[in-house]
Amino acid sequence: MFNKRFAIEGRYIGEGEKPYIIAEMSANHGNNLENAIKIVHAAKQAGADALKIQTYTADTLTLDCKTEAFEAKGAWEGQYLYDLYLDASMPWEWTPILQQEAKKIGITLFSSPFDRSSIEFLESLDMPAYKIASPEIIDLPFVRRVAQTGKPIILSTGNATIAQINEACSVMLQEGAKDLAILKCTSEYPAPPKDIHLKTIPHLKEIFKCPVGLSDHTLGTAIPIASVALGASIIEKHFLLDTTIQTADSFFSATPKELQEIVEGSQMVFDALGYINYPITPKKPQRSLIATRDIDQGEPFVDGYNIKSLRPGGGIEPKYLDLVAGRTATKKLPKGTLLSWDMIGGYEH
Repeated sequence: MFNKRFAIEGRYIGEGEKPYIIAEMSANHGNNLENAIKIVHAAKQAGADALKIQTYTADTLTLDCKTEAFEAKGAWEGQYLYDLYLDASMPWEWTPILQQEAKKIGITLFSSPFDRSSIEFLESLDMPAYKIASPEIIDLPFVRRVAQTGKPIILSTGNATIAQINEACSVMLQEGAKDLAILKCTSEYPAPPKDIHLKTIPHLKEIFKCPVGLSDHTLGTAIPIASVALGASIIEKHFLLDTTIQTADSFFSATPKELQEIVEGSQMVFDALGYINYPITPKKPQRSLIATRDIDQGEPFVDGYNIKSLRPGGGIEPKYLDLVAGRTATKKLPKGTLLSWDMIGGYEH
């Protein structure tokens, strides 16, 4: 079984812990190291717990082949996969530079490897955790090698079936991995809200008994914030400096302002969830039986004529109306009196 709670660089994730927010740099570095460094700082300033990069080259992901099978689909239609990945990839030599920058300002930096060579490179830098992207979930030898590192693993589901998710988890367990989080992910860019299916989050949590979160590709902040109410422990969001920088991922990435809204909003929802709570003792009632006009001693109480259920509370509760109506006042009661039992006499003869 996986742990329901684990830590990445001292920050606990999972049951009882506030949501862990990951800013995903992806291609938003724009092939500019200075921009990449600025993204690390902007993620920290927005309140993110971690900044995630991707470690691949065009050659580790695909072939430079210009046939129909290698054409990009969806938002990147019209490009070939090799050219797309060539432009979007981050030079590996930037990784230690960004690591040092992240350490200096106090934000966790980790990466998504995509093949064995990237795993070995990242292991040489002692990455604190690994993210397995959803297309790699079916590459079980790759999943096995990630699990063998002994590092915490975050796994995106994407288009994977429940059987494929289970196969990947089984391989991890075989290798002794205990620290796993699964992210519900919809592989559309941007993803329409109707395709997100947040109710999958508690279902994954029930099946795999580990922290579950959301890798979000929707526009705006509402969906990731709402996911916390369904039990999301982690939110991953693509992140860019500003919308003037055009990259392969910029059209569905969050701005610093949006990321800050996600950080603050998810914390607010987490605080509001609390726990199952019913007051042990009843709170002061908000309504009571009140004299709506001056009532003489001996005058009978008549609902709607001289008494009524109104605010404020503090007098006889409205549920006792049938026990009060028809009985007489023991003394003169001015308009606005909150009835109490010592004012209630016997029935009129």
